Amino acid sequence: MKHMRPLPLALALLLPLLAVSTALASGDDDDDHDRARAALERGAILPLAEIAAIAQTAYGGRLIEVEFDEEDGRFIYELEMIRADGQMIEVEIDAASGRILKMEAEDD
Repeated sequence: MKHMRPLPLALALLLPLLAVSTALASGDDDDDHDRARAALERGAILPLAEIAAIAQTAYGGRLIEVEFDEEDGRFIYELEMIRADGQMIEVEIDAASGRILKMEAEDD
């Protein structure tokens, strides 16, 4: 049996984000993905990896869905997460500053 080496920490942290990036790029979210990419290239927003790290540090859990919106002239990331206890939460983060704007627990 061949011994498997563990994934480097950076790669292990990025794998869940790859799935999220793919979710942003699929279906009706194409426009969100294009707007987010353009804003990132202009330096108007932080990378999704930084936004996800902010939410995960504050609330723990696993990122399962991301939406990119514009509200009142500012870009907002809406992150849906599932915590270790199974609780689903939605976190809104200012995409430019990384400031957490709101966290709501989702009702079943």
